[in-house]
Amino acid sequence: MGMGELDRVLGGGIVPGSVTLIGGEPGIGKSTLLLQVAAQVGATRSVLYVSGEESAAQLAMRARRLGLNTAGVRAACDTDLDAVLTLAAQERIALLVIDSIQTMAVAASDTSAGSVSQLRECTAALVRFAKASDVAVLIVGHVTKEGAIAGPRMVEHLVDTVLYFERDAGSRFRMVRAAKNRFGSVNELGFFLMTEQGLREVRNPAAIFLSRSPEPVIGSVVMVTRDGTRPLLVEVQGLVDRMRFGAPRRVTQGIDAGRLAMLLAVLNRHAGISLQEHDVFANVVGGLDIDEPAWDLPVAIALASSLRDVLLPASLIVFGEVGLTGEVRPVTFGEERIREAAKQGFTTAIVPRDNLPRVAVPGITVQPVSRIDEALRAALVNARGPDRTL
Repeated sequence: MGMGELDRVLGGGIVPGSVTLIGGEPGIGKSTLLLQVAAQVGATRSVLYVSGEESAAQLAMRARRLGLNTAGVRAACDTDLDAVLTLAAQERIALLVIDSIQTMAVAASDTSAGSVSQLRECTAALVRFAKASDVAVLIVGHVTKEGAIAGPRMVEHLVDTVLYFERDAGSRFRMVRAAKNRFGSVNELGFFLMTEQGLREVRNPAAIFLSRSPEPVIGSVVMVTRDGTRPLLVEVQGLVDRMRFGAPRRVTQGIDAGRLAMLLAVLNRHAGISLQEHDVFANVVGGLDIDEPAWDLPVAIALASSLRDVLLPASLIVFGEVGLTGEVRPVTFGEERIREAAKQGFTTAIVPRDNLPRVAVPGITVQPVSRIDEALRAALVNARGPDRTL
């Protein structure tokens, strides 16, 4: 299709005869992305863009603002899906865009647009049309307050692919995640940057979550996580503060709070670090949620750095799972993570011993560890206290 990040999420591109549902909060860029997709496909094939929310003049104005060539895109502003499908069959199109499914209605259901019955009937009609005509269909779906696509889950079951637009509050970065994909892997991520000219692909997504201070700071370390099939460098921060009153607080952002509690118990039992009288805060910078255990070791080191009031080297990278007996366990794709860290300029890595590469990775020194206490010594041995002078 020509948009590498979206092609990756879709499993190689738009498949003829497929139906893809794209959900996301209002204003996140769903319509902008689909208009850009329509313009790219329209350069070689016929496209019908149907909007139930904007007029033709508004669509044209948005296309001009984005600098898109929409010569091959036919626009229709209608909410009657029966009429839309008749027009699509007459035009012999290759791609049909529906923006949005909640505005469409079919005569077979006498309920209003957006109702459960209409959503089910409209989606089923679009699926039948796509399979019978070999036309690819892209559907925009509104989301609920909980972040799920509004309507019955049956809508997601009917389509071939479900994509979700995500973003961190206040950030210009957008992530497109595959929640269901019959033609590729799920949980694959595509990264975009929202600009005045629309969505632009991120050329180096491995480092977009790195917004660190140029100088080392206490309680901060970088880890390599994997989301989908690609490695991502993420800053993990830990803060330990002596408890003022009441029960100690355990606050997390981007990681599982229950697993943090387990990690604190391991630190107490196997590393001699007791935080029972301290408030503990752990955060993943950039709004990313990490659902793999590779964050165990970097969070433990960040908390130790905060407790001991020492700086960690800015060139240090850490990843690894910590077991209940204090062992540091390997994670998947260890060598790929190390190579990505070296590519981004990191020179030292503390990793599980079983993730030690068989062949040395140029530009980075790998320090393998087997136990949590060994990892803390390795991280803090060259650490230094902060410069308190003014």
